[in-house]
Amino acid sequence: MIYSASSIWAEYKFHDSFKYVKQQSLFIVIGIILMITISKIDYSWYYKKTNIILAVCLFLLVLVLIPGIGSVRNGSRSWFGIGSFGIQPSEFAKLGLIIFTAKYLSNNNKFLKDIRKGVIPILIVLFTVFGLIMLQPDFGTGMIIVVSILAMLFIAGVNMKFFMGLGILGIGGIIGLIAIAPYRMDRITSFLDPWKDPLGTGFQIIQSLYAIGPGGLLGQGFLNSRQKQFYLPEPQTDFIFSIISEEFGFLGVVIVSALFITILYRSIRIALNCKESFPKYLAFGMIFQILIQAVMNLMVVIGLIPVTGVTLPFLSYGGSSLLITLISIGILLNISRNQIN
Repeated sequence: MIYSASSIWAEYKFHDSFKYVKQQSLFIVIGIILMITISKIDYSWYYKKTNIILAVCLFLLVLVLIPGIGSVRNGSRSWFGIGSFGIQPSEFAKLGLIIFTAKYLSNNNKFLKDIRKGVIPILIVLFTVFGLIMLQPDFGTGMIIVVSILAMLFIAGVNMKFFMGLGILGIGGIIGLIAIAPYRMDRITSFLDPWKDPLGTGFQIIQSLYAIGPGGLLGQGFLNSRQKQFYLPEPQTDFIFSIISEEFGFLGVVIVSALFITILYRSIRIALNCKESFPKYLAFGMIFQILIQAVMNLMVVIGLIPVTGVTLPFLSYGGSSLLITLISIGILLNISRNQIN
């Protein structure tokens, strides 16, 4: 699908229709090797090294903000880049924070009913990471992290009143983020009425819907997308699902959705089978960050939420996202193996 979505653009820009496929193939090979290797590392190792893992992630988040070290792409200083290759430290921060939260919840479960003693400390760490990511800025990744950690707190049994209060604070925070960066308001207005600025802020979502609409039941056929022909910007990344919908129709949508549901079902079974609290929270965290990212991407593509700039796990072009997704699956496989044994 990356080839189908990117070949025309790659041929025009690089005179090589396989440009993006070659780059992604390298990350696929590295990612599969990492997944297999990590599936053999006992999950207890992460418990012992949690603080070091989080400290490295925080260091990288600070380092990427320094001009001359971090690279600016699409308006965000969120990359370490060498030529056309780039790595996003915020992707690794997602993983590091989930590991830290899993250990915190397993060690402090008895304090979670007390918001001040049990919940506030992990929120301080969470919003420290979120703040560093917003300095890049990368609102999409920041929201995935926040929602994933809050979902872990919910699973751990934190009082529902906390989430109601946090929701009110969250609305205020979103309003503040919009106030300090007016382009976010442009995204919201284009979400509510993309035709208000069809050649500007509403362009992506309009072209995405133009791709999804003609797909019908069985689609236009592989390689036959029209929107990838310089209409939908960089369709191999955030909007690859639009091309899947256009070329494979409703059938393609059902297949992709069924694959994600299968991963969700199997991961929840792995988590529920855990006898220890750390691997249980870790498994829930791994699948939360994958599925929340997938749901956010799909909601953007079909126009249910404003454009956030997050990739579709496993399918979109993007090395950092693919590596973290496969590493997460490797951790889940190890947890599963240990529960079976």
